[in-house]
Amino acid sequence: MTDRIFHVDDTDSVLLSMPSRSTTFDLVRAIGLTLPDVEESTMYGAPALKLRGKLLACMASHKSAEPNSLVVRIGFEDRDALIADDPRIYYVKPHYEGYPSVLVRLALIDREALHDLLHSAWRTITASTPKRRPRTSPGRHRRSRS
Repeated sequence: MTDRIFHVDDTDSVLLSMPSRSTTFDLVRAIGLTLPDVEESTMYGAPALKLRGKLLACMASHKSAEPNSLVVRIGFEDRDALIADDPRIYYVKPHYEGYPSVLVRLALIDREALHDLLHSAWRTITASTPKRRPRTSPGRHRRSRS
């Protein structure tokens, strides 16, 4: 095992001790947890990352997915572009076709591409998910006085 520095952005870096040719959920976790509001979770018993309760990425648990595949939430157009660009790494199975996500063969994706993909997924979710507003107490509404 070789220690490697993976640059997450201009100011942060994550020290990773991983084999140079094998990407695992440990690397997905290390990259994903550097993103704001991302937390570790599970999805159907598989390790997952969520952003404000929304799925960001998880290990594929459906039997149609290849072993060691990651499901990443991404828009349909972006998914189609990724698959067209590199079908060795990115793919979709019928079970996942209706979901805005892409399957990723972790053994084939490099760290930089994984970093970019997770950031893209984060941007996709933040663009479509409004931040939660503070709750007001039930029955307490401001009334205008005239």
